[in-house]
Amino acid sequence: MKRKTFFFPAILFIIPFWIFSQTPPQDTQVPSSGETFDVFIPSRTGPSIIPGSETLSRSFRKLQLGMNLDELKAELAEDGLFEFRGDRDVSFLPAKEENLVETTGLSFIRRAFFQLREGQVFIMAFSLDTRRIDHYSVFVSLVKKYGEPTSLNPNESVWENEETRISLERPLTIKYIDMTVFKQIVGESRAEETREVFLRQGFLNEF
Repeated sequence: MKRKTFFFPAILFIIPFWIFSQTPPQDTQVPSSGETFDVFIPSRTGPSIIPGSETLSRSFRKLQLGMNLDELKAELAEDGLFEFRGDRDVSFLPAKEENLVETTGLSFIRRAFFQLREGQVFIMAFSLDTRRIDHYSVFVSLVKKYGEPTSLNPNESVWENEETRISLERPLTIKYIDMTVFKQIVGESRAEETREVFLRQGFLNEF
């Protein structure tokens, strides 16, 4: 299965996770053969999860972290899982000199968000339809593929390495983040905060 705060427009990366004591739903729907969500369906007595060890994916279907805006628009237009309307779904964030693409989805996906910095996608977020797929099934599928989460709390579970972060957040959103770009943004934000503190203190010293 291929899949993706920061913010809209800031950082889009922290929302909810899963509580292990919750009983798995009994009426989980299975994707049709035409869909690519490889979802594990738990039994009534609970699944036997065998943690996987695959490298964290940087793509969902043909949508990838690092692709440029033209490539992103072309893939969204070709993918029948999205109702992409072209440039009407593309916004420019002048304060950050970034692009934001927001489009509706079909089937298991309600909405999809893509944030670009310096012309490349560094965040992909997919809001899933809770009427068709449940948090528990997605979590188990990710554990089977990538192993136990790097970190987890009642709001989210996170798989992370030096290059990529995948988070599963409540109510039901999957996010992919390019960690190289994200760390750069965090560093810039901290530098700006330090500068503001310095200017503020200098102003106070004038009295």
